[in-house]
Amino acid sequence: MENLNTRLLSLDILRGLTIISMIIVNDPGSWDHVYAPLLHADWNGLTPTDYVFPTFIFIVGVSIVLSLTKQSERGLDRNQLVKKVLWRSLKIYLVGVFLWLWPSFNFSSIRWVGVLPRIALVFMICAFLFLYTKRKVQVIIASVILVLYWLVMKYLPLPTIGMPDLSEPGKNWANYIDQLYLPGFLWKKTWDPEGILSSFPAVASGLLGMMAGFILVSKADLKDKLLKLFLMAGTLLVLGDVFQYLMPINKSLWSSSFVLMTGGISCLLLALFVYWVDIKGHVTRFKMARVFGTNAIFAYTLAGIFYTFFYSKKLWGFSLSATFVEQAINIGVAPKLASLVYALLYVLVIWIPTHQLYKRKIFIKL
Repeated sequence: MENLNTRLLSLDILRGLTIISMIIVNDPGSWDHVYAPLLHADWNGLTPTDYVFPTFIFIVGVSIVLSLTKQSERGLDRNQLVKKVLWRSLKIYLVGVFLWLWPSFNFSSIRWVGVLPRIALVFMICAFLFLYTKRKVQVIIASVILVLYWLVMKYLPLPTIGMPDLSEPGKNWANYIDQLYLPGFLWKKTWDPEGILSSFPAVASGLLGMMAGFILVSKADLKDKLLKLFLMAGTLLVLGDVFQYLMPINKSLWSSSFVLMTGGISCLLLALFVYWVDIKGHVTRFKMARVFGTNAIFAYTLAGIFYTFFYSKKLWGFSLSATFVEQAINIGVAPKLASLVYALLYVLVIWIPTHQLYKRKIFIKL
């Protein structure tokens, strides 16, 4: 087993499984035929698909602690680390904007937020908090964010509207602020699920990942580390379950209960994979996930670029995805199964170049 302070194979594998899950849920053969667990909750509630993005954010937090701790031990001072953090954040953000513009590059309808921009923002803020604050302060900041977000979203009256209503989109502060201050294209027309206000609790998700990271780099015995991870996961799950009665679980709003619940799920998954992979040594059966995990942003970006070729009609005159699903249905395959099979084949398409990089030990770190 590798030294936990240098590299976690389990973290690569969990990151890879998360990216694979992202590709599957983002790229079905047909949006008209998708199994319910592979769709986000319409509004309040939680589906397995809603675990995916916060798990990646959680992993970002874990990676910050492991990576910056290792770089500090190598002799890099804080100013050097700040420059690296800023540069990496900028690159991830620009790739996110590029994916939105691709392939038409219509700057008149640019979307300034999204999955990669949110990852860039959370990474930058959490990395700065790691560099400039103590662990106790970070716990306090995460707690304050979650409590204040709940109070504002639930009890602070909206101008001209009155008391917020979290039972449906429209009557909440996230919607109100996005509509007023978020420029460019909004994913939901009047608001964005990766908008301004919901970015604050997303930072809290990253901070929870950092708490798990601190456990992993501690000098405690490995069994004690695992026990602490399981205790942390259980505590977050209980808090999330209780908090949903104060503020509903909602991925679009990144509600405080959503942060706690998904943080608990992510921490539990991390603990299970640390045990199964780093302790028990079950690495080979997860090789495909490790390939994706070591070049995660590259694989995600490639899936976004290839979408044009495998889903759009512009290149071939017909949609490969629609044609595949239609032909599969014609020979008797259930529509939702055909759509899922296409998504899995698309994962294989992305795996081919990603695996070539892995074989050549080329790791693209944005």
